[in-house]
Amino acid sequence: MSLAFSRAVRTSNASQFNSAGLRTLLWRNAPISLRALSSLAGGLADIDPSKLQFTRTGKPKTLPESSTLKFGHTFTDHMLTIPWTQEAGWGAPHIQPYGPLAMEPSSTVLHYAQTIFEGMKAYTDPEGNIRMFRPDMNMKRMNTSAHRIALPTFNGDALLELIKQLIRIDKHWIPSEPGHSLYVRPTLIGTQKAIGVSPPNEALLFVILSPVGLYYPTGFKPIALYGTTEYVRAAPGGTGAFKLGVNYAPGILPQRHAAAQGYSQNLWLHGPEHYLTEVGTMNMFVVFHKEGGGYELVTPPLDGMILPGITRDSVLTLAREHASGVKPVAGLPTDITVSERPVTMSEVKEASESGRLAELFGAGTAAIISPVDRIGYLGEDVHIPVGKDGMGPLSRHIWTELVGRQTGKIPSDWSIVI
Repeated sequence: MSLAFSRAVRTSNASQFNSAGLRTLLWRNAPISLRALSSLAGGLADIDPSKLQFTRTGKPKTLPESSTLKFGHTFTDHMLTIPWTQEAGWGAPHIQPYGPLAMEPSSTVLHYAQTIFEGMKAYTDPEGNIRMFRPDMNMKRMNTSAHRIALPTFNGDALLELIKQLIRIDKHWIPSEPGHSLYVRPTLIGTQKAIGVSPPNEALLFVILSPVGLYYPTGFKPIALYGTTEYVRAAPGGTGAFKLGVNYAPGILPQRHAAAQGYSQNLWLHGPEHYLTEVGTMNMFVVFHKEGGGYELVTPPLDGMILPGITRDSVLTLAREHASGVKPVAGLPTDITVSERPVTMSEVKEASESGRLAELFGAGTAAIISPVDRIGYLGEDVHIPVGKDGMGPLSRHIWTELVGRQTGKIPSDWSIVI
């Protein structure tokens, strides 16, 4: 019996764990079928790009200077909306001027947090093409999240085609400077006009776009984490493996608590063993020196508490293909063991003290790679090695490979020209 499984059995109802574990395994191992979860539609209308309506803005905004961009604060001229009703299914998509949404005060999203979202990026490559990075994975995860909280599912291929059309319309908003991109935020909310905890009879899917600059404008700056034992991000059988709005608001107070003590983010720990789960809103990786040489790249398993991040999956795939010799990554050490296994703070602390700890980093859409240099844990700091550039022996080469593939500088079928 694995540590992850035995930990879940000890701390949760067995039927809950089996349900969460099954969903996670399906997401992780099943072939990508973007229509696979559309069963809730019950034969009703699915999203249909041929019905797209377009209303161009009459008041285009002035493009901001790229140097002034602050993540998530600036939005483009247009947005995409697609309504859904229980009686008819998905309605006509509409690309329209960016602006407020009309919503009843009784809408269920305002009372019961019936909302999910995704985070994606569009880039301009050296030839001027617009690219997206593994967007099929985002559509798949969004459908899984919708299913978890009884929101309507949809044809992911169709939604992706509409997102591409929205990006094409506002493509002049994509910053041309290296490291800049257009952040894409698809969101689905329950809009039923009645108070009551149940699947909504109305919903709204919308997509907004935001130009963003460098996450580290002055170079990589390792962050300090607070190993929180006071709060819990997720538990077996819960919703930690899904990208739901309800997962994020409870993290704001712990974030303030960490900042007040001089740390940038929380390192979410779970159970009396203090298992590492996630870093802030990112997946987490630890690198250990192996006895006799080489490295072990470790990340917690998808046991129902961990969000199946697209960047997480990309890091694991790159490392495994490199280690096996299928697709070598330039500069990456050859002797790498890739492990998805539980890791505790006591293991990290012991490795730091003995010199076996090589690095620790977060991975997510916004930052791609976020190196860590110390963890506040039970009243003391656990120190983590970083290089002169702020990166570690594995993360610097993985980051370079990922950015190259995202922007088209390194050929990859993960990068989709739109």
